[in-house]
Amino acid sequence: MIVSPGMPPMDLGAKDSIRSHYDLATPFYRLFWGPHIHHGLWSAEDAVREQPHASPRAAQEALTDAVATLADIQRGQHVLDVGCGMGGSSIRLARQRHCEVTGITLSGVQRRWASMAALLNGVTRSVRFRRVDAELVTFAPASFDVVWSIECTEHLFDKEAFFRRAAGWLRPGGRMAICAWLAADDADRPGLREQVEAVCDSFLCPSLGSFSDYTGWMTAAGLQVEHTEDWTARVARTWELCDERVRRCGLPWLARSIDMRQATFLDNFKTLLDAYRSGAMQYGCIVARRPETAA
Repeated sequence: MIVSPGMPPMDLGAKDSIRSHYDLATPFYRLFWGPHIHHGLWSAEDAVREQPHASPRAAQEALTDAVATLADIQRGQHVLDVGCGMGGSSIRLARQRHCEVTGITLSGVQRRWASMAALLNGVTRSVRFRRVDAELVTFAPASFDVVWSIECTEHLFDKEAFFRRAAGWLRPGGRMAICAWLAADDADRPGLREQVEAVCDSFLCPSLGSFSDYTGWMTAAGLQVEHTEDWTARVARTWELCDERVRRCGLPWLARSIDMRQATFLDNFKTLLDAYRSGAMQYGCIVARRPETAA
């Protein structure tokens, strides 16, 4: 695991920085990227073309659908969406998979936005949102069939502790489905570590774990890893498009007039893209299952 030298140990100030970012940036995410605050997943063929067939919105939905398939989400199951953002994935799961979803987010703006989106999509009976800290929230044991998190665990300070707690929220046979920005297993090599640390500092990530770290945390929590998918090449187009869009619209200039932290975030889209291209970082999906009976 690579720890950002610029992020302090977990404290209220560090959490407030993350919360403030999403409170301020959520309207811009929606305007320039859509209802899903996560990467798009292009097909293997489209990913290598300069003009991929799938639109960003379709690619974002494709990522949600691919993770839902790997997690084997069934009608009527209960899903916890950790880091639900504007509710895009929660709402799609409810509509496409006919499941019950609880979404949690650190941002009050995102919770209100997600609740309104659920109302407009007619899924308020099956989707609910709460503003809580994923590292502090508690749920009763065996509350969920699936614990789901797309691009949220990067912001957690004690990832190993989160996986221990979240495993207990799963019912026997339940699944944990995680998509995350990952440090390469060999990212401590000269040149690569600096790239990962730059991403951590720019994107408010206290640390980035590797595939080995994540599978190790899940296994230590009593889960059995069933799927590991390296989607780096299929998601990198996300940052090419984001960088093109914000610069075409002059968004970095506007961000500097609002909050310099937002400007730093926008200025470093290429930093993350370069880390993918160099091999310093990967984008991974990992699905694990809680055994039906204790070992």
